[in-house]
Parts: sequence; structure tokens; C-alpha cells
Amino acid sequence: MTTTTNISKVLIIGSGPILIGQAAEFDYAGSQACRSLREEGITTVLVNSNPATIMTDQGVADIVYIEPLTVEVLERIIAKERPQGILPTLGGQTGLNLAVELADAGVLAKYDVQLLGTSLETIRKAEDRDLFRRLLLDMGEPVPTSASVSSLPEGKKAASVIGLPLVIRPAYTLGGTGGGVAWTWGELDQVIQDGLDASPINQVLVEQYLSGWKELEYEVMRDGADNCITICVMENLDPMGVHTGDSIVVAPSQTLTDKEHQMLRSASLRIIRSLRIEGGCNIQFALAPHPWAAPHLYDNGQAPDPNYYVIEVNPRVSRSSALASKATGYPIARVAAKIAVGKRLDEIANPVTGKTLAAFEPAIDYCVTKIPRWPFDKFPTADRRLGIQMKATGEVMAIDRVFEASLQKAVRSLELSGKSLLWEDPGWQDSNSSSLESLPLHPNDLRLWALMATLRRGTSIQTLSGHTGIDPWFLTTLQNIVNMERRLLAEPLTPRLLHQAKRMGFSDEQIGTLGDYLPDQVRQIRKEWGFRPVYKMVDTCAAEFEAQTSYFYSTYEQENEALPLKGKKCVVIGSGPIRIGQGIEFDYCSVHAAWALQKEGVASIIINSNPETVSTDFDTSSRLYFEPLDEESVLDVLENEGMDEQGQVSTAPASVVQFGGQTAINLSQSLARHGMPILGSTAQAIDVASDRHKFEDFLSRLGIPQPPGAAVSSVEQGLNVAQRIGYPVLVRPSYVLGGRAMEIVQNATELIHYLTSAVEVGQGRPVLIDKYLEGREVEMDAVCDGVDVFIPGIMEHVERAGVHSGDSMAIYPGLTLTKEEVETLVSYTSRIAVGLEMKGLINIQYVIMAEERYRDPATFRAMEKDVGESIIYVLEANPRSSRTVPFISKVTGVPLVQVATNVMMGHSLKAQGYEAGLWPYTGIVGVKAPVFSMSKLTGVDNYLGPEMKSTGEVMGVDDAFRPAVAKALMASNLSLPPQGAVLVSIADKDKPESVPLIRAFAKAGYRLYATEGTAAMVRALGYDVTMTTKRLGEGSPDMLDVINDGTVDAVVNTVNEVASTLRDGFEIRRAAVEHRIPCFTSLDTARAAIESLLHDDAGYRILSSNDYFKVRPTD
Repeated sequence: MTTTTNISKVLIIGSGPILIGQAAEFDYAGSQACRSLREEGITTVLVNSNPATIMTDQGVADIVYIEPLTVEVLERIIAKERPQGILPTLGGQTGLNLAVELADAGVLAKYDVQLLGTSLETIRKAEDRDLFRRLLLDMGEPVPTSASVSSLPEGKKAASVIGLPLVIRPAYTLGGTGGGVAWTWGELDQVIQDGLDASPINQVLVEQYLSGWKELEYEVMRDGADNCITICVMENLDPMGVHTGDSIVVAPSQTLTDKEHQMLRSASLRIIRSLRIEGGCNIQFALAPHPWAAPHLYDNGQAPDPNYYVIEVNPRVSRSSALASKATGYPIARVAAKIAVGKRLDEIANPVTGKTLAAFEPAIDYCVTKIPRWPFDKFPTADRRLGIQMKATGEVMAIDRVFEASLQKAVRSLELSGKSLLWEDPGWQDSNSSSLESLPLHPNDLRLWALMATLRRGTSIQTLSGHTGIDPWFLTTLQNIVNMERRLLAEPLTPRLLHQAKRMGFSDEQIGTLGDYLPDQVRQIRKEWGFRPVYKMVDTCAAEFEAQTSYFYSTYEQENEALPLKGKKCVVIGSGPIRIGQGIEFDYCSVHAAWALQKEGVASIIINSNPETVSTDFDTSSRLYFEPLDEESVLDVLENEGMDEQGQVSTAPASVVQFGGQTAINLSQSLARHGMPILGSTAQAIDVASDRHKFEDFLSRLGIPQPPGAAVSSVEQGLNVAQRIGYPVLVRPSYVLGGRAMEIVQNATELIHYLTSAVEVGQGRPVLIDKYLEGREVEMDAVCDGVDVFIPGIMEHVERAGVHSGDSMAIYPGLTLTKEEVETLVSYTSRIAVGLEMKGLINIQYVIMAEERYRDPATFRAMEKDVGESIIYVLEANPRSSRTVPFISKVTGVPLVQVATNVMMGHSLKAQGYEAGLWPYTGIVGVKAPVFSMSKLTGVDNYLGPEMKSTGEVMGVDDAFRPAVAKALMASNLSLPPQGAVLVSIADKDKPESVPLIRAFAKAGYRLYATEGTAAMVRALGYDVTMTTKRLGEGSPDMLDVINDGTVDAVVNTVNEVASTLRDGFEIRRAAVEHRIPCFTSLDTARAAIESLLHDDAGYRILSSNDYFKVRPTD
């Protein structure tokens, strides 16, 4: 096929690391776009800094650069590759902002590169709040009363005219960053200033707050010939005031009249035509609500006029685009990429049906519900209130015939420790049933459960709608669920009642709880009465045309459209919603497992609930089931695929549980209990590695050292163990992910507090107590075929043990390891993997205790000095893929997931060409750096400890450590400026080790500011220092003054890990986050940053992955 333009080479800008507001949806969009453009014969050049993505794999784009997303780096790539066009609309807000910066810097004009899909003028009109407002007014579209301002005095003047409450919307930001609502005059200054600080052009919109209005989104598409279609209309359950990424969203809209729908659809098409966007576009509206939801708008008995407002336009593929694409089956990113290079909608085939063209508007005959996944289970001190600044790390999607069932399946998909809609906070039991104020009905992460609790207490729908602003239709559906709960409690379980409950989305566990049965008993009753779910196809056309895809959802009807696939097949259990501790890395692994199965002639079947990911793209696997990842749903899918021609379950396909993170691993035991086959490592082997007692005994038999400790089930046991091994101790629940509820405990008082509050986290499982060893941490991913163990590389952490591995910077190869240490690590890993009888992947983490506390990764190998003996302890073994698998695969060129999947299918390592032991060093240095979203989470401490806090990662690659770490810091926004000032506050225990760091900052010419004790040490070293007091308001400058007024450009703050001292430094660390300056809570990280700055003489290279890596053939 040929394009209608002269474009032959396109640069695609990725979105960078996973952040709150910009997650895996852009990996899905970028990967789809690369394939789409290559179908057109166009050479694709991709640049992204995130190694945990499918789009940065060899073969997705023609040329891949895993490099920092900066103007300087992009200019060097453009100068080398000379693309004719840049596609910035698939890289989220990052891509759009970079496109504007490249244009402003003259790079696009210098190299004669055109923007594709969305012009620079369009980006400015949509993103610049003032230009956008003027455009809409010129079109005659209604907009809320507002003013665009660039300073605090301008904002206060506008506010005095418009009146409170006000919404503050910064320009050119993602996920509502910096936005807020000012309810009082006292809040106004801070909200405006926060917005101005967050906007790259220091501009905010001061806007009338539309309290109680409905919020809707229209996903529309336009081509260069001005053909336009509407793809999906999505309705927020929450009224205006909650970021759409934090709202429960339903598709198609459930409460719009046809007249309202046509009115907003027409407005959407007028707007995309006026902006002249070529590709996808997301438009957000506010619509006059039901009179019950906002009676204050109907004081005179008349409906508001105008009855809708245009709120915002995203002139790019967005988070909502991914949801719309998965909800309808319409491949938005694929079509948008083709439009960007000149194709018309009526020229692009719809690959879902194979018969229709992309100009057909999708039609759906089911209900889709999206629920956000918030990180508050990780951060109990965070502000749980929801507003216009997004806080969710991910989301789930569920499909069913009716909203009640779709909603309940989505709740199950959240994986909140079995928290169904039946759950109520114990504190609510004592609440005054007549008082709406006694339950958390304001926008927060528990609001859905509070609504259910309120309805159970007899509150009327009209009263509840007026209190919350939620449309009565949605509250009526919740009342339907409550009514069914009452029936299940009061009536005997009959076939009719059971069928009605299942049609409404009640799980076996819920029915069992209400009817006094065990979940397995309900499942057995279902089978005896002939109630099994059937599966319906998502086909974009409501069955008007026969679809060619295998994309299904379950429901309780008659006809099953997902007849079992014939031939060899396996089920890959996905990883569910993106959350801290289980991110996009596991989706990457699931996708590669599916592809590896297909290469071997085995049909791959994916089960997942996440609409943002590549794994749930329509053509990633042989078949996709969009279902909750709980025992009931997974067993139902396996039984459906195991049906014989007589409709009986005969042989279910094997499940792959190694690639879906802790979600999939946690299902291994229940699958085995139900007799379901597991591919690769057995459930027994998984249990030995995951169970503390069993793994401890296993290591003892092998004679491999581990930190002294034990698993305890009571406070008394815990105190005895801690007294025996000595404080400090590391405590954590078993069978959890991301270091959740992991802490370093310094004394008996803290241990008692921990043990009395951690039981719920581990769901009743024992708590692990280990001696805390502050050594150098190392981890390894390995593949075992039962005989041999293959290790692609060793990764060493910059930060010492005590910082969660997901929050540590990881270096490949282990630059400070001696030959003897490497040999010991390889030996331990091989013995553990073979001893556990692993078949597939295993990740093992170690701590190395040696006389030297610090070794410089940049110089250690060249020093060749005797460092004495060291002891290596095993910290833990994960019998699955880890978050480092994409990184180690990228820096070694080893397709690790493919190798592991082949092993699981019976192909030995030697048969695949891999020898046992450590893979030869590739000659490059890779540094993986964490990325945090702390500015979105008010009240959360960014101090790094054993509980994971990062949301994403980036990678820096070069031929030496210092340029590689410099690029990693650049990509994660932790680079130090060449000149500046630093605030230093060092704990007493760290002062001796901080001396080289202080000297390095002084050598770099940094001005030094320090708190009292640290300032005394700096003066004793002979350096000038300005003392800042810790006691706020009792001296000038205090430690917050120099951050808030922009005096310092970085902060180094370490503390004694005792709760009281952690609180002491919280204000420093939080202020640094709010002002977006680097804040280092580990001396090791700070030292790496300043050393890379001091030794930047040689600069760094910018090369494609092909040029960096010797890529091993994968066929």
C-alpha cells in the first residue's frame, strides 16, 4: 500500500515512564501505531526512555532509541535519522509538550520536519487555556465563565469577578497536575500558585466551578478529507469536580436522552473540525444534571441555560482513548496513525470485522464500566479526597449486559483483598444511620462502598442524589443490588434466585456470604443447576457484521460465542490493574509469553482486566477474555476452554502463572486445588519459594546463608524473635507485592504497633521478621529448565539494602562485584533454582556484607585492590518474572520471557542455544532508575525505605557508568543543574559517610545550606555553609524558606529510621516534591548524581538499540 503523502520515515515520541496521569495506555497506543505505519511501508523511528514497554522492543519499530526525552536528545536523533515527520500525539502530554518545545527551539524548521496528525497551531489552541477559550467563543460554543492568567495578582483579580468556588486548570500538564478547587478566599492564593508552578508556560485558567453538573467524554476521529466519526460516548458516574481518571466511567452513556446525545455529538464534530485535528481527539463536556442531583440549578423551575459547557479538549490519543478503544473494539491508535500519514477513514479497513471500513461508527450492545485503582492501600496517610488532580495509578474495565453486573465485575477486578460491594468499614457500623455526614460520601476512593452502605440504611435515592450530585439512575442500579442482597439473605437459594443474582454480577463468594455457603459450594450448586457463564464477542458493530477477532466477555445468557479453541493452547493469566509494586513490566512479560506460545504453534489465551495495556489489544493473543483475575472467573474460562463436544469439561488448558506478577502467582494454589494444570514450575515449587518456613528450611538444607529471622503469627512470638536476632529488624507480611507494609523497625514499641496493624495486609498469613542487614543489594533473574540455570546478567543496586528494589537504581553489570562474589552468586542462584525444581523464571535478591560500606561503580574494577572477604545472604526468591525482566532483556539482548516460555513448553536451554551459567557481558552499562508521582499524592512521604513508592522507571545506557547514570537521572528528572545550591540535612549515623558527598558538592561549586548539626560538620570540614534551622518560624532562613523561595536546587535528607525522626524531615522532603526539585534520601543516590555531574567532560552517546546491543536472533 502507498500513502497519499511523501512521508517515508516518521519519528514517534513515546510518553516516558509510568506516572499518575500517564500510564500504560501510551505503550498500547505507540505499539499499535508502529505496526500500523509499517503496514504502510513507512520506516518508524521510536524514542522512549521506558524499558518496561513493548514499544521499545526490537521489531516493533524499525529503529528504537531508549534515550531521555529531552529536546537536546531528540535533536540529535533527528539530525541522525532525518525523518520527514514527527508523530507526537501518541506520547501523551509528554509527546505534545516536546513537539512544542522542538518547534520553539527551531529544530523542526532546521531539519524540515513536519508535525503529523496535529499541527503546532492546533496543539497551542487546545493546550493554551486562553487560545482554547477564545476559539470556543468564536465558534459560539458555551464555556464556563473563566479567565486565563499568568500571575497570582491576575488570578486574584479574575477570581474577584467570577466568584467562588473556582477551578484552577494549568496549561500543558498531564493528569490535572497542579490543578485544584478553591472553595474559600483563604485557599485561593495557594491553589493558583500551585497551578502556575505546574504549568510549563506559567498559565492557568481560573474557571467557574460547575458544581453538580454531569461530566461526559466524546471520543471522535477526523481525517484530512474532513470525514468525522464519533467512536464512543463515556459518562462519569461522579459529577464535575473529580478528574475523569479518578471517576467511575460507563460506556455507552446510560442517562443521556437522544436529543442530548445528538447535541453533544454535533458539538464534538464542530470542535474537531475547527481545530483541524487529523486523528483522534477527546472532548469533555459538562451537561445540566437531573433536578434531584442539583436542585440549586432549578430554583426557578427552569433548566439551566445553556444546558452544556465545553470543558477541555485533548488533541491526542489519551487515557480515555484507550478505554474507548477497548470498550468498542475500535483500534483508535492504529487508525489515527494511518490518518496522520494521509489515509482517509473510508480507505482504512477495520481489522476487527475484516469487512467494514474505519469510517463506520462503532455500535455496542453491552455495558462497560471502568473503575480507577488508587494507591491508598500503600499510602494510608495520603489525602484520599478526589478532585481535579488525578491520583489513580491504574484502572480496570469490565463488560456485561447490564450496568449492575458490569460494575460488580469491575469491583472484583480491583483486587482489593476480596473487597466486594458487600464490604463496609468497621467504623461505619456505629455511624448514625440518619446522618449522611457520618459516611464518606464526598469524592474519595471509598465513596462507592459508602453509597451502598447508605442505601442499606434506608436513605432515599432523591436525598442521596441531592447530597452527592450523582444521577438518580446510577443510584437506582445500586439500590437494585442492595435489594438482591436482601433477597439472598432472606430467601432460600433457588435456581431462579441464583440465576437472577448471577445476571446482576454477584460472585459465588458474595452469594455464599449472604446465603451461608462456601464459595465452592455455590460453584457446585451452579454446575448442578446448569448455570455456567457464556461468552459474548466484542465486535465494534453489535453483531451486524461477523467479526474476525476473538475478544470476549462473560455473561449469564444462553448462546456461547466462544466455543473452545481447537488444538494446542495455553492460558496466560495477566497482571490486572497497574499499581505501585505491580506495573507495566508484568504486562510486558504476559505479552511476550503469548507471542512465544504462538511462535511454537500454541494458541495463546490471555485473561486480563486492564484496558490500558498491550495485552488487552485485540490482536496480541489468539483469544482475549476481559475478565476479573479471581478464582471464579479464571476457573470459568478454563472450563469453557476445556469443554468437549457434549458440553462437559474434559481437559482444561494449562495456565501460565509466572508472568502476571503476584496476581497470577497467588492463583497458583487454588488452580492446583481444583486440578487445573499449570505450565512450568509446579504449584508446590511456587509454594516452597513463597512460604517463609518452607523456604527457610530449604535454604538450610542447601547450606546457603540467609539473614536470621522467622515467621510469626502473634505479638509474643514477634517480640521473642526480635530480641533473639537483635534490632533493627525488617518486618513484612508474606505473599504480598511491592514491599507492601514492609518496614524497618528499631525497637519493641514500634514492633508491637506494626504487629497489631499488619494482619489484614497479609490476609491472616504470618508476618516475617528478619535481621536488617545494611549491605549492598544484588538481584538476578534466571531461567531454569530443571537441569541447567541460565543467568542473563547480574544487577547491582546503587542504594544499599533497606530501599525496596523497585525504588532502587539498578546497574548492569555488577560493577563493584569481585570475581569471587560473582561466582558465589551464580552458584547460589543455580542451586536454588534447581533445588526448587523451577521450570521457567525465578528472581533472587541478595545482600552482600563486606568490610567496605561503599564501592564506587565508576572506579572499582580499575582499582584491583584487596577488599577482604564478604558474606552473601539470600533475601528472597520470587518464583516468577520480576519487574527487572524488561530491563535485563533490553541491556543483554536476551529475549528472557521467550526463553522461559520455551522452557515451560519442554525445550531445554541447550536446545535453545543457551549454556548454563552467566551470559557473557555485552560491553555496555545500563542503569534503571525509578520515577515517582509524589506531587500528586498529598500527605505521602517520599523517603525511600522498604515499601515501594515508585510508579515507573527509565533506563540510561552507555559504555560506562557515569554517562549511563547521567542519562538515567536526566530521564527521571533527578539531574543536578551544573551550578546551584543544595540543602543538606544528614542523620548522625550517616555523617561519617556523607563527607565525600559534601566535598563533591563543594568541588562542583555548589552553595551549601544545612540544618544545625549538619552545618557544624560542614564548617568543621572547612567549607562555607549557610545554616537553616529545623524549627520552622523560629529563625531565618528556616529549612522550608530556602526551598519555597527557590534558593536551593536540590535537597539531601537522611534520617534515623525511627518514626519520630522520619516525621522531623517530612516537611523538607514534601516541600522539595511540591517545588519539583531533586530530593535524595539515600547518600548513595546523591553521590551517583553529583559524581556524574563532576565527570561530565566526555558527555554521553545517543545511539539506537541496534547500535548499542548485539541482539540475539529470536527465531
